[in-house]
Amino acid sequence: MHRFKDLEIWKQGRLFCKVIYEITANFPENEKFCLVNQLRRASVSIPSNIAEDSSRKSDNDFSRFLEITIGSCYEIETQLLIANDLGFLMEEDLQIILSKLEAIIKMTSKFKSTLK
Repeated sequence: MHRFKDLEIWKQGRLFCKVIYEITANFPENEKFCLVNQLRRASVSIPSNIAEDSSRKSDNDFSRFLEITIGSCYEIETQLLIANDLGFLMEEDLQIILSKLEAIIKMTSKFKSTLK
């Protein structure tokens, strides 16, 4: 069992979620139920999956949910690229956000590898 509040990946996931909420607040109103909703839900799932599954007694179970967390990260990456394609995000902002996301993916992957 892991104390999720002590995990750096959980802390970074929370901070990243805040970034997503801030940037999507500037998206067009007609995207409220599409990209905005998708990005926000996927970003919330990053720290939520880590918290929920840190209580698992088996490292294999926890590892599986870390994979789901990484999947959410790639979902967000795709949605951010689409938002950029549609002109909702400036290229420089996109690169900053993607670098934060990449750091979370690397951290999560490294942590996951310690569970095996």
